[in-house]
Amino acid sequence: MTTAQRTRTQTLRALLAAPEILVLPGVVDPWAARLAAQAGFSALFVTGAGIANVSYGLPDIGLIGLSEMTDAVRRISMSVDLPLVADGDAGHGNALNVYRTVQQLSAAGAAGITIEDQVTPKKCGHLAGKSVIPTEEMVEKIVAFREARGDDGTVLIARTDAIAVEGFSRAIARAEAYVEAGADVLFVEAPTDDEQLRTIPRQLPVPTVANMVEGGRTPLHSAKELQEMGYAAVIYANTAMRVAGKAMRHAFEVLRREGSTDSLIGAMLTWEERQSLAGLPMWRELEQTVTGARLAS
Repeated sequence: MTTAQRTRTQTLRALLAAPEILVLPGVVDPWAARLAAQAGFSALFVTGAGIANVSYGLPDIGLIGLSEMTDAVRRISMSVDLPLVADGDAGHGNALNVYRTVQQLSAAGAAGITIEDQVTPKKCGHLAGKSVIPTEEMVEKIVAFREARGDDGTVLIARTDAIAVEGFSRAIARAEAYVEAGADVLFVEAPTDDEQLRTIPRQLPVPTVANMVEGGRTPLHSAKELQEMGYAAVIYANTAMRVAGKAMRHAFEVLRREGSTDSLIGAMLTWEERQSLAGLPMWRELEQTVTGARLAS
């Protein structure tokens, strides 16, 4: 692990331990990551569902693999200095696969990784028809995660999808077993009511993560409300992607209908904002430095 990556990991741990809840917006590419950084977020969630949807036009049912996710994390990590939490799905296989998943995603720039207890291939946590592996098998995956990270400290976020399969009590029991196995953070996916939401952080002795999915199974709450419940972090995995999708659809409809972009000018980034977001000023400065050095030689 590089010094910069170690710093990001330490920063993520500090953010999770801070009194204020950590809001993790989901990003799918460097463009979104830079926009989130400009908005002032302290860390980002690299969403597997979003990457499947946007980059490949696929649903979140386990159709993208480790190489695709690693590539996305690497590109995003190179574009911003913020800590990244990467969506590790179910580890892309058994415990040995988890070992390699952690190695690959950490090397690509992930400061934290979520690993869930669904059967491979997994499904979106808010879709019907999920299945979960035995608790003992997930414990093996957590052990493999810890072995893979060594002393690097990549944050281990263990997720259970057992509420929809085995019920709430069993999901909490699983989460407690995952804590004993060494999980740093617990992510109990898709609670279905406010009582379940409130119980999760009360019951578990490590930081907990909530996942706000608009239209999903869990009641929506603000970050402030979730902080008051005791959550250390909240993920808004695909909020920006869905808003952007609606905006893009509108732009295409207007362009097709009107044959002009006149009515869209106020809704788009300015020319200067676009070039700045893409890093053009830095590249121009570098070009001048290089050219100046050549002329001086």
